Amino acid sequence: MSALWRLALASAWNRRLSLGLTLLAVVLASTLLLSVERIRQAARDGFAQSVSGTDLVVGARTSPVQLVLYSVFRLGEATNNLSWDSYQKIAVDPAIAWSVPLALGDSHRGYPVLGTTPAYFEHYRYGDRQPLRLAAGQVFAGLFDAVLGAEVAQRLGYRIGDQITLTHGDGGLAGMDHDDKPFTVVGILAPTGTPVDRTVHVGLAAIEAIHLDWVGGAPLPGFSIGAEVVQKFDLTPKSITAFLVGLHQRVEVFRLQRKINGFAGEPLLAVLPGVALDQLWQTVAVVEQALQAVSWLVLAVGLAGLMATMLAGLNERRREMAILRSLGAGPRHLLALLLFESAIVSLLGALLGLALVSLLALAGDGLFSRFGLAALPLALSAREMQLLGLVLVCGTLVGLLPAWRAYRLSLADGLTPRS
Repeated sequence: MSALWRLALASAWNRRLSLGLTLLAVVLASTLLLSVERIRQAARDGFAQSVSGTDLVVGARTSPVQLVLYSVFRLGEATNNLSWDSYQKIAVDPAIAWSVPLALGDSHRGYPVLGTTPAYFEHYRYGDRQPLRLAAGQVFAGLFDAVLGAEVAQRLGYRIGDQITLTHGDGGLAGMDHDDKPFTVVGILAPTGTPVDRTVHVGLAAIEAIHLDWVGGAPLPGFSIGAEVVQKFDLTPKSITAFLVGLHQRVEVFRLQRKINGFAGEPLLAVLPGVALDQLWQTVAVVEQALQAVSWLVLAVGLAGLMATMLAGLNERRREMAILRSLGAGPRHLLALLLFESAIVSLLGALLGLALVSLLALAGDGLFSRFGLAALPLALSAREMQLLGLVLVCGTLVGLLPAWRAYRLSLADGLTPRS
């Protein structure tokens, strides 16, 4: 058996150019197959790790997925806000241990701005219930203080003490800056790999302050309230986008959810983050399956190229096969020889594909964090081992047809010259 392996390696090396091109196709196909699997898992992990320890997310009535997307992941926009009075009435429920209000809608150079309270930094958890940590500075205390996510500070080059200007909306329209009320960076959060990294955090009162001289989403013409006098006004929020809820006991979650969903003051929706994320993955399951189908199709093309290369090379190798037969190699040896060759190419393609994916994982941490995805794992998962095993098995089976044809070649056919 070892002699056949050596012979298969020598034969493959003798045809290294043609097999090398086929090997490249198998490597790229394996890389795509493993990349899709790792990115899919990274996306799931990134979403699942973005919020933990939060029992309910509450907002104006909409779809559960949409509520979680805009309140936790800063994706999309809220269809409506909920009143501050409703929030206060719900927050005093004895089952609630803590609640954190969230106000969204403004931005800074493309990054979302979140208005909240210092309780956000105390109670918000991500990953395995990890708390937010400050890499520098402190939590906002003054009216126009801002705490930046790690990505915001790094990409925009901000440091403690720098001043920033917020923009109304997503910044797509000119003349929507709140440049008369600049903020001072007082804190920078440590990286989390979640949407927190891409968020500018300010106080709820600050959100009210910068909109005192705005009506209907636009500044009042010819009227301005300076930053030095805004504290003379009532800066109690009139509405918020959503709020997070933590309970004393998890067994109360469904009772409180029913209470909020039936709230008489205004139509509200309370969702369990995990349930909403499950619904999200059910929605995008078709996309996952489509990506996996494309990966398998590319792999099939690569393996078909391997089969075509081996079949095309049989005519050139007929004399080689006949010489082996004359030296005592039986038809089964020829069958095993070609199967070994296809197995070698498949094994090398799978291993090189795995190495390439691992290099991409090492080099692409910044790219994936930019899109809020968890870093691609370096460790080989059980699912990936199954995929690599399938690549090896399918690649080996591809050699059956060329091996069968070689098996059928006769000694006389190989030694007789063709006219």
